[in-house]
Amino acid sequence: MTERKPLGVSFESWIDRQIREATERGEFDDLPGAGKPIPGQGKPYDEMWWIKQKMRAENLSFPLPGTLALRKEAEEARAEAVGARTEAEALRIVEEMNVKIRDSYRRPLSGPPVVQPLIDVDEVAAEWRALHPVPEKKPAPAAPPAKRSKRPKRPKRSFLRWFGRR
Repeated sequence: MTERKPLGVSFESWIDRQIREATERGEFDDLPGAGKPIPGQGKPYDEMWWIKQKMRAENLSFPLPGTLALRKEAEEARAEAVGARTEAEALRIVEEMNVKIRDSYRRPLSGPPVVQPLIDVDEVAAEWRALHPVPEKKPAPAAPPAKRSKRPKRPKRSFLRWFGRR
């Protein structure tokens, strides 16, 4: 048990003396984490730090509520569509996700009330085309001019003869 603080000595000087003496005896030499940086130093304070640390230590995770899971899935689907191999595949991915989003409009999902907008098919297609430009084709050699058929020429009518008939 620790000794009691003597009268007339301030707490700070009494504690400092005890720490100094313990350091001289080597009582702090074998502590875990000695010489390592303090975890989380320099990061903003998070009220849930201990819950997150416990979940990491126990390898736990928690499922997202339905509305937030749908939003995350929509973002992933959009990214997948933009990175698709063909434009048809990109449009198929977007249409499948839009079907899921429309279903969420019909039945309520768990979690906070978040309305997920439909993914704009034209916008994704334009983005896909911008990332996957079509290689320019070399112009085909010009075809030789078509030969005119050799028909007998009709005799030209005189302009006056044309109007002379009535």
